Amino acid sequence: MNPGCQTASGTSLLSDAELLRYHRQINLKGWDLPGQEALKAARVLIIGLGGLGCAAAQYLAAAGVGQLTLLDGDKVEHSNLARQVLHQDDRVGHYKVHSAATALRALNPHLQLLALPEYADEVMLPGYLAEQDLVLDCTDHRASRELINLCCRAAGVPLVSGSAIRGEGQLSVFTWGQNEPCYHCLSRLFTEPDASCVVNGVLGPVVGMVGSLQALEALKLITGIGQPLCGELLLIDGLSLEFQRLRLPRDPECRVCGSVEHLLR
Repeated sequence: MNPGCQTASGTSLLSDAELLRYHRQINLKGWDLPGQEALKAARVLIIGLGGLGCAAAQYLAAAGVGQLTLLDGDKVEHSNLARQVLHQDDRVGHYKVHSAATALRALNPHLQLLALPEYADEVMLPGYLAEQDLVLDCTDHRASRELINLCCRAAGVPLVSGSAIRGEGQLSVFTWGQNEPCYHCLSRLFTEPDASCVVNGVLGPVVGMVGSLQALEALKLITGIGQPLCGELLLIDGLSLEFQRLRLPRDPECRVCGSVEHLLR
C-alpha cells in the first residue's frame, strides 16, 4: 500500500465533507492526511457477508475505504439476524450483498460499492482479484478459505482471514513476503473436521469482534499504521476473554507456498 495519494497540483483527494467526517482518524499519529487519502484510493474485496463480513464491512465503510466489492451468493435468512448486523427483517430473502450494500450506502454516501451475488470459484475469482488491493476472507467454509488463499497468493494480493465458531475466533494476515506462511500452512494443523455454526452454534459478539479485527488489520495494511498480524495467528476465547498470539510457521512442503523444489516434485 502507498499512503499519500494527492493530485498533481498537491490538493487533497478528500472533499471538505470528508475531511470533517474523518477528522478524528486524520488526527491519529502516523495516519494523518496521507493515510486517509490512501484509504480513499483503496479497493477492498470482502468475500462473505455473514457475521464476519457485516462487522468488517461497516467499519471499513465508516472509516472511508474508497471502494468495497461485496461477494456472496447467499440470501438473508431469519437465522442470520441475531449476528449479521447489516441485515434486517424486511430484507429476508434478498441477496446478502444487496442487503449489506443498502445498509452501507446509508452509513457512508462517499463509498463506492459493487455487490456481486455470486460464490467465489476458481474461474471468476482471479479476475476479480486483479482489480483489488486487499481481500478479507469472511467465509465460513474451509474449502472456500483454501481457494481464496490459493488465488490471493497467486495474484499477490494481501489477505486478512478470520473465522469464528461457538465462543472462539481466530485471525491471520497473509502478505506473501519471503518465508511467510499461507492459510494452508495453518489449516493442515486442524484436527477437527470443517465445523459448522449450524451444528455447533456461535456467539454473535464473538463474530463481531473477529470481523472488527479484520477491519482493523485491513486499515493497518492500507495506511501503514501499526504492526499487522503478518505470519501470526491470533486465537480468541470469548467465554474466558483470553487472547493468544502465536507465530505461524511456514510449512516447507505446503502445496501452496512450499519450496520450489517441493512443488516441482
